[in-house]
Amino acid sequence: MVLAELGGRISGAVRQMSNEIIIDDKVLNDCLNEITRALIQSDVQFSIVCDMQKNIKKIVKLNDVAAGHDKRKIIKQAIFGELCRILNPGKASFTPRKGKTSVVMFVGLQGSGKTTTCTKYAHFHQKKGWRPALVCTDTFRAGAFDQLKQNAAKAKIPFYGSYTESDPVRIAVEGVERLKKENCDLIIVDTSGRHKQEAALFEEMRQLSEATKPDLVIFIMDSSIGQAAFDQARAFNQSVAVGAVIVTKLDGHAKGGGALSAVAATKSPVVFVGTGEHMDEFQVFDVEPFVKRLLGMGGDWSGLVDKIQEAMPMDQQPELLQKLSEGNFTLRTMYEQIQTILKMGPMSEVFSMLPGFNQELMPKGSEKGSQTYKLKRYLIMMDSMTKKELDSPNAELMNESRIARIAKGSGSPVEDVKEMMEAYKRMAKMWSKASKGKGLNISKKISKKGSGNMNAEQMCKALPPEILNQIGGAGGLKSLMKQIGSSKDIMSSFK
Repeated sequence: MVLAELGGRISGAVRQMSNEIIIDDKVLNDCLNEITRALIQSDVQFSIVCDMQKNIKKIVKLNDVAAGHDKRKIIKQAIFGELCRILNPGKASFTPRKGKTSVVMFVGLQGSGKTTTCTKYAHFHQKKGWRPALVCTDTFRAGAFDQLKQNAAKAKIPFYGSYTESDPVRIAVEGVERLKKENCDLIIVDTSGRHKQEAALFEEMRQLSEATKPDLVIFIMDSSIGQAAFDQARAFNQSVAVGAVIVTKLDGHAKGGGALSAVAATKSPVVFVGTGEHMDEFQVFDVEPFVKRLLGMGGDWSGLVDKIQEAMPMDQQPELLQKLSEGNFTLRTMYEQIQTILKMGPMSEVFSMLPGFNQELMPKGSEKGSQTYKLKRYLIMMDSMTKKELDSPNAELMNESRIARIAKGSGSPVEDVKEMMEAYKRMAKMWSKASKGKGLNISKKISKKGSGNMNAEQMCKALPPEILNQIGGAGGLKSLMKQIGSSKDIMSSFK
């Protein structure tokens, strides 16, 4: 996402300060000036940035710091606190509860990604065991119901709408009533949008709100509008009581910082952010972990564990460990594990939750330089293999002629196929040693939750060097294992 560039500049300024031998007012000012430039270029309001600078200088009194205290840590903590303050206006006015029917109404201008976000919001809750449903009341935009219908059908989410009824209020009332009878516990009402703020739009929203009595109104805001978000959010809030905000398109616009800070200034909290067009590119917005990633602090353990468990449910883990304990690490097993890690989202987002994460270490430039691209290419190569090749634990089966055939079938260079086979051999060797030794003794190592144990030394050997560097080496890996408490869970994400 483009905000990663902002995070890289902010964390770079903090790191530069940490490299200084003597921490004085000049070093502090240089650090704050660089952060200020980064925030302003990300379209954060100038007044907000100036207030942040003043507040940090009030908090950090370098001349008053007693000897022996870490001035760098004090400055970093002050920066962290102020960025959190800017982005944190409080809690949403209402939080839906599973099993209890809630009505959530989405509002926003046309083109903000409202209909797509409705489906993402429903899909997010569906994965957590909710029974969501969608109601399309947008009778203004041609094709709105078709779009919602296609999105809902793809995600297997119940929906309601009409091609013939032109009254959005009637559609909303009928849809909510019907879906309540079907025991849906999260009913999402998608409303009309306009190209600009106008009286007709606000009047329609007011009528829909009165008719459906939503428990929560969510304002959908396009991040590309930057500081203009403040006026938009305030206008919508005056028409219907906006209780939360979702910011969309954070993957493609450098103005996202301004959008986030401007919305926060309206006291309407950001609850989710959209980071792409796909269904799973949708994240809970939690201020502290978000700011930690901007500062390169990492440490969003709960977010990382959630990603791992979503990618590989607990009930699948014992089966995998049983296979591996029997020495059955085949190319098909590697294929399944690559699919697991790709479900977790972009590699940069996963790594940004780890301690010591440095955004600058991630591949720059084209997608072809990324780890995600390489993993996807591995899948394409394995799709060109036969069942016998995928299911055989004997790597020697892959001779030169087979490798040439796979390269031709997948449109890959022979060298890339050989590279993939070397990666497979390394992983198979590691799992073979683990299964014969202490690493995967299933009778002793699978707990009630299905977790297996692997020591840090074995994991260090298994992880690719670039991933190990991202974690912070062997020391960072040990810290990660201690924090999460299940080294197997982490391993499952990198296999």
